[in-house]
Amino acid sequence: MKRKKKLIVNSVLVSALALSVLSPTAFAHDALEHEGINKGESEKFVFSAADLENLAKPKMTGGKNLRFLHEAAGVQIEPKNGRQNNAADVYAHKGFAYLGTHTANGANGGVRIFDLKDPSNPVEVAQFAHEIPHTWQEKVIVKTVNTPDFKGDLAVVSLQQTSRNNANRPDSFGGVLLYDVTDPYNPVRLGFHKLEDRRITGTHELYLTTQGNRALLLTSNPYADYYTGGASRDFEILDVSNPAEPELLWGFDPRDLPEVPQSFNGYHWFAPDGKTRPSFNHSVITDNNGHYAYVSYWDLGTIIFDIRDPENPVYLGRTDYRADQKGSAHSAALARGGNVLIETREVSNPVGAGYESAYGYTRIFDISDKTNPQLLSEFKTDLTFDIPPTSVGRTTFAKTVHDPKVRGNTLYLSYYSGGVISVDITDPANPVEISRYTPESADVWGVYVDRNYVLASDMGQGLKVLLKNNGNGNANGQQPK
Repeated sequence: MKRKKKLIVNSVLVSALALSVLSPTAFAHDALEHEGINKGESEKFVFSAADLENLAKPKMTGGKNLRFLHEAAGVQIEPKNGRQNNAADVYAHKGFAYLGTHTANGANGGVRIFDLKDPSNPVEVAQFAHEIPHTWQEKVIVKTVNTPDFKGDLAVVSLQQTSRNNANRPDSFGGVLLYDVTDPYNPVRLGFHKLEDRRITGTHELYLTTQGNRALLLTSNPYADYYTGGASRDFEILDVSNPAEPELLWGFDPRDLPEVPQSFNGYHWFAPDGKTRPSFNHSVITDNNGHYAYVSYWDLGTIIFDIRDPENPVYLGRTDYRADQKGSAHSAALARGGNVLIETREVSNPVGAGYESAYGYTRIFDISDKTNPQLLSEFKTDLTFDIPPTSVGRTTFAKTVHDPKVRGNTLYLSYYSGGVISVDITDPANPVEISRYTPESADVWGVYVDRNYVLASDMGQGLKVLLKNNGNGNANGQQPK
């Protein structure tokens, strides 16, 4: 795709997120239950009573000692008000881990901060962003910001309602909370980008970047355009240089893409391959300079924007896929100075007429020409094609890839029951698995690389700290006794 198109979309500040109704024991992954998208396709999964009971029992057994990785610590998040929440995504900044929480036991677990001074003994030191009732706080990004209005470490936290537009929950809103975490032991709330239209569930994933002395917040508000009749947008860019007063700069509607017809209803894309495909903004990242945004737009692939002028971003190109692939662009990461794009595709239900029988796997693209991404390789594991005979209607996420992170020439992937898999991408056209961390009863949601260790968030077991051995183990990857 070589065509460039300038997109200037007028958006309104009222955006709010809408998705599936959740009970304390039933969750849709990322709260996205794609209603009516391919018959039999659903992202909903259920925790049993035993699963919830096991939230309080982190397990330290399993495949912990691997070449380049070994488990240094595993610690469950602390119960609050008599409730044991479960973990969502993980981030790290200046020696502290920030662990989001999912929906178990009524949600409102907030973000938990762990001091990692001793990586073998993480200490939970604070909880924040749990004050908006009936919400869950999956994603947190922390950056050092220096603007005329704020100097310090800024945390942005996604909020999603556990029940969209519920009349019995008038104080529940989605959006983004902004906190000063310069002192991680004492987070201070600065602002709330409230999505006033409660038909939208909230902000699912987000990203924080800087351009000079300006701080920018990029948000993923899935199906915002669908639920509001186009009044709000799935993808928005805000100026948060003054975190107390977020300012909406721009929003995106897929109708502005040359290949998407105006009949797009904000939910289904009637694709050229004849399939009805879900298309919504699930996640967004930028490069280190905040020049380009990479928006994971499910079956529209990863959409690339030039955001150097954030009021007037320029559409550059997007990834594509075969007719028999579910697009399912879930998350992205960059390598090789921003010239290589890692795209993870979350396919939890590997069935459907006209599609390959495969759980989600990773695709790697050359994006040195961002108007024309070129597929270099597809990384699949022995989990990818292990389809049980009763796969029709399957609702587990056990075998699909989830999130990617890159450090140097190593790609780290969270893989639910597969744990964490690391991949050598020195030659991105020929990725090679080099290690796998799979604790007992693994349910690994997020992964993050920080200094000489890798953090993993296990939904049922909390925070895991994995040390990189740098090849000092024996031939089997075991650590010396």
